Parts: sequence; C-alpha cells; structure tokens
Amino acid sequence: MSAPDRLHLDPIAEARRQWADHGWEDAADGMAAVTSLMRAQQIALARVETVLRRHGVTFARYEVLMLLLFSRAGSLPMAKIGQRLQVHPTSVTNAVDRLEAAGLVRRTSHPTDRRATLVDLLDPGRELALAATKELNDEVFTAPGIAPPGVTTLVDILTELRRDAGDF
Repeated sequence: MSAPDRLHLDPIAEARRQWADHGWEDAADGMAAVTSLMRAQQIALARVETVLRRHGVTFARYEVLMLLLFSRAGSLPMAKIGQRLQVHPTSVTNAVDRLEAAGLVRRTSHPTDRRATLVDLLDPGRELALAATKELNDEVFTAPGIAPPGVTTLVDILTELRRDAGDF
C-alpha cells in the first residue's frame, strides 16, 4: 500500500480560517485544537497498531496484558481491569476472550469472592507483552514525533483535559 500524497496546506489551519471567516472566531481555536487532537490520535494509534499487529494483538488486548504484567500477582479481577482501563465490562470480556483463545491469559475463580473472575497472565502472554513493549519503546514511545520538552508539555495539557473531564 502506498503512502497518501502529502497535502500542500494544513487542512486544520484552513478549517480554522474558514471558521473565523464564517463568524465563529470565538470557537475557531477550540475547533482547531479538538480536530488536531483527534488527527494526532489517529496518527499515534496507527503507529502503535503497526507494531502490535506483528504480535497479533490490538491495543486494547495489549493494555490488558500490560495491566496484568504490572500487577503484583500477574492476576486481576475482570471488574478491576475494566476500572483501571476505564472501559465497559463488555470490552474487557471481549479482550479477555481473545487473549484466552490465543493462550495468553486464563480465567480462574476468585478464591474469596464467588462473584468475581480473575484473569491470570500466562507465560506466553508475559513474553508477548515484553516483546511488544520493547518494539513499542524502540519504534514509537522513544520517538513520538515531538521533541522531548514538547512531550512533557503535551502530557501536562492532556492531563489537564482529562482531569477537567472527570477522568480522575
């Protein structure tokens, strides 16, 4: 697949100009910020998914593996996975179903809470998580396309947005 042709102008800057020209100047910067954020998310996700595709997992499944890897026991209740990843229980079930079918995790009964199901990280899941993380670190996270001071600023800005939205 060939790369798309580069545009000769920034479409978001042009949209900002059009916004202002149509009398929405007070909203033009916000529109440009939100649209830029959404496009940047597409770019970042594409880079991450390129790496994870080589390992046969989606970003959602990778997040579950990493959460289990970082847990003290390599095991967490399904509900806690959903809370920590801030996703609906159905999404957790879907991700765990796929990971379990691939032999990367297994479900077990909670020893003290009959209502809860634990998800245990298996050795192949641990190996995949570590290998994918090495590649993500090498190919994406150490060079996200923004200079280091900008990365810190961006994280601070996005933390403010997430806090304002009630994320934490």
